[in-house]
Amino acid sequence: MPQLTPIATVVDHFDIPLSTLHYWERRGLLTAHRRGGRRCYDQDQLYRIALIKQWQTTGLMSLDEIVTLLTARSATGDWRATVTTHMAAIDDRMHELETARHYLHWLLTCPHEGDLEQCPNYRASVTLPEPNN
Repeated sequence: MPQLTPIATVVDHFDIPLSTLHYWERRGLLTAHRRGGRRCYDQDQLYRIALIKQWQTTGLMSLDEIVTLLTARSATGDWRATVTTHMAAIDDRMHELETARHYLHWLLTCPHEGDLEQCPNYRASVTLPEPNN
């Protein structure tokens, strides 16, 4: 009989709501054992919980991406495509954030006080459509 850890211990250790573990089970990500009618997890499932949590927090992956990743890893081994796609999305987001930060810094350092819409630097940076006469 494998060593089993009660769900309450898992919830406390990983700081995960009980409802999250139930949801992960419904999605097919986890398989709980039953001991006295209560859910318990074996060591393999504990590692899987840690992995899912790490992919969510460190890898910034959605649960749908994690489902795809776990399915691809066990079925075809072609999980790299999912990771590559996710990394490209992170790169795109990083570029967007860098652009936003640059713009906000420019806004804060603009020497023209007052109405931002009237700022000559702002107006010089915007292209307007040609008027139709």
